Amino acid sequence: MEPKYKRILLKISGEALAGEKKIGFDYEVITDICKSVKKCVDAGVQVGIVVGGGNFWRGRSCGEMDRTRADHIGMLATTMNALALADALEAQGAEVRVQTAIAMQQFAEPYIRNKALNHLKKGRVVIFGCGTGNPFFSTDTASVLRGVEIDAQIFFKATLVDGVYDKDPHKFDDAKKYQTLTFSQVLNDNLGVIDSTAASLCRDNKLPMLVFDLSRPDNIYDAVMGKDIGTVVYED
Repeated sequence: MEPKYKRILLKISGEALAGEKKIGFDYEVITDICKSVKKCVDAGVQVGIVVGGGNFWRGRSCGEMDRTRADHIGMLATTMNALALADALEAQGAEVRVQTAIAMQQFAEPYIRNKALNHLKKGRVVIFGCGTGNPFFSTDTASVLRGVEIDAQIFFKATLVDGVYDKDPHKFDDAKKYQTLTFSQVLNDNLGVIDSTAASLCRDNKLPMLVFDLSRPDNIYDAVMGKDIGTVVYED
């Protein structure tokens, strides 16, 4: 069976890496995620990854700290997660490169688009750390930006919810799940599945997004193979 997509940008939340511990790393959870990513690579899919930092730090909830400095700390958190993912992927036999938007030459490459593309074409997983390298931009926005830059066919947003709903399914029993919708709907209805900057960037660059549940890590592989999971968001 041929994969539906040949090149993807996968966004993994930092919280997902913590598992039930809610903070730090759950290496068993990370390993399961990386096994699914390795299956994608073995199927011939080129995989770029952006990872959040919420298992260590959330800049927007840092109280009185200067927002720019708080976001810089968040960039460091994403880099820690990128290195942990790289380690687990390499343990599965994958070739990996970590690239960061802020220079950290001792343990990661600087982000250079052409180098990233070259790594992908050679079958290496490329993990992008430090978000966009700028404060006030989320890792959702970084994911879309990197997805557009590497010419990904789709942006996979792996979350802790199995798709996009009209309201929070954890709070409302009558929440309805969308099978498909547009980025304009996401923006107009303030659905909150992705921040407005990222949604606009997807819409303007015609990059579709698939939102699905990462609590079953093999959903990454199933999504690549075209199985009907999650919610597809796109713009005609």
